[in-house]
Amino acid sequence: MGLFSKDIRTMEDLHLHVLQDIYYAEQQILKSLDDMVEKATNRELIAALKSHRAETETRISRLEQAFELLGQKAKATSCPAIDGILKEAKDILGDVEDKAALDAALIAASQAVEHYEITRYGALVAWSKQLGNAAVATLLATTLKEEKETDKKLSALAEKTVNVKAAE
Repeated sequence: MGLFSKDIRTMEDLHLHVLQDIYYAEQQILKSLDDMVEKATNRELIAALKSHRAETETRISRLEQAFELLGQKAKATSCPAIDGILKEAKDILGDVEDKAALDAALIAASQAVEHYEITRYGALVAWSKQLGNAAVATLLATTLKEEKETDKKLSALAEKTVNVKAAE
């Protein structure tokens, strides 16, 4: 069922579908983070990616709590958007020979993922509130805040260290 599928008839259907979509996305992100850690050379970036891996595990648990609060079984639905973002990242990372430039590419790829997550969690928080699911909204708002903070940290790391070194 795609985001604009005729199987989505109500706001509740849409909300559940996007929750399943981000559940899948978080699982795929978790799988890709180990490869990213392996390729990174900047110590701060490695630490940030390892931290993000632990945070992603927590986010998956939070999503499972959200499904439970909605009386639904936690279920993932394939997400072509995150698959495309992760495939593009993998392709780019395979082409970069300069290690400093590779670290810059890793940050850019990570931020593409973050921006996708921010859009999904933002919509889910708003829809949860609209549908009267305050507990779900609160749970997902915590994740949304973390995603935004991660994006800011990655930007700071890129601007102060990684991009500077890559441009030398």
